[in-house]
Amino acid sequence: MPRFGSAVMALVLAASSGQAATVVTAAHMLDPAKGVIVDNPVIVIGDDGRVTSLVSGNAARPNIPADAKRIDMGDVTILPGLIDMHVHLTSDPTLSGYQGLEYTDNFWTVVGVANAKRTLEAGFTTVRNVGSANYDDVALKQGIDRGYVPGPRIVPATYAIGVTGGHCDATEFPPSVKVPTPNIANNPQDFRGLVRTLRKYGAEVIKVCMTGGVLSKTDSVGAQQLSFDEIKAIVDEAHMLGMRVAVHAHGTDGINDALRAGVDTVEHASLANAESFKLARAHGAWFSMDIYDDDYILAEGAKNGVFAESLAKEKEIGRKQRETFRDAHAAGVKMVFGTDGGVYPNGNNALQFAKMVEWGMTPVEAIRAATSEAAIALNRVNDVGQLTPGHYGDIVAVAGDPTRDVRLLEHPSWVLKGGQVVTSPAR
Repeated sequence: MPRFGSAVMALVLAASSGQAATVVTAAHMLDPAKGVIVDNPVIVIGDDGRVTSLVSGNAARPNIPADAKRIDMGDVTILPGLIDMHVHLTSDPTLSGYQGLEYTDNFWTVVGVANAKRTLEAGFTTVRNVGSANYDDVALKQGIDRGYVPGPRIVPATYAIGVTGGHCDATEFPPSVKVPTPNIANNPQDFRGLVRTLRKYGAEVIKVCMTGGVLSKTDSVGAQQLSFDEIKAIVDEAHMLGMRVAVHAHGTDGINDALRAGVDTVEHASLANAESFKLARAHGAWFSMDIYDDDYILAEGAKNGVFAESLAKEKEIGRKQRETFRDAHAAGVKMVFGTDGGVYPNGNNALQFAKMVEWGMTPVEAIRAATSEAAIALNRVNDVGQLTPGHYGDIVAVAGDPTRDVRLLEHPSWVLKGGQVVTSPAR
């Protein structure tokens, strides 16, 4: 059983230096990286929002500074704040198709404010926003970081980039309607320039539309849209600048060329095959597969204004994506939790955990995909995804054992971000 000597010393030093501390206690704690639950955790979070000490076990509790803020969560299981690797906070699925044209451009930033709050309250304390217009996700991140509005930690991609007529272009209008396309290029050199521009204005990850998609009106969902030379130029430029690359890819050829080019995550990966799995393992890439969406799109899409062409594509590809998820997991492909929030209502992110378990993962594996594995894929292993010293005090608590019932994560009883209470049973 672990001893408390170092923890007591950390607490004494914090008190003697005048550092304010928040002390969180609970009945149990899940360590997703190790896949174990420990009893009686005591987590000390400093005034910078980071964990300074973590101890657990049944030994006597350490002395806690008199001026420390105490949060006793009671008979719950706590775990690190959750990470969603694929969201669109500035999107509203109930305004699909042409309905969004009724609103001004800046309306979507306001949508993002509401969605950021819902997402945080759902226990997702970090998200990767992989595509928004007008640098809305950077504005949202800045507002959250400055304390103007509540929300998760955001890793923004700004615009998702693609080719003329592709999934990330505006293909639903006639030639007489001109739409700005600052995210479109058609050769390797221009794509390099786009990467530099997006980084200049706040992108921390690059999102690329490699194949057709479900919600774009006119393309084939699986057709490759960038050449190998184009995606290789994007990856090389982004990696040189210290950025990672997420590639939207449903079709097999596009997935495999993207993996050969060295992309870091493949989004959707619906038609990946055995060669894709081999390439992903060889290159160390992760799959981020939004396998809950099919339920929502087919149930609510027509009412929400989703194009008939898009509904047909979803019917074509939805189950196949789930089967690919099962096969990729069985083949040992690294997986992260990514929901495509914004295609369904943001804030319902945790509904995907049950789908991941239904299609082959254990609950611990699904949770790990949204914590320690996601942190590795984000290149953020030093601050999110775990509850160890140096990491942010981002905490989710559920009333029960999520390794037995992963659906408990759909209804967290407590959420803390950086040691600050976001939601609690009393709120």
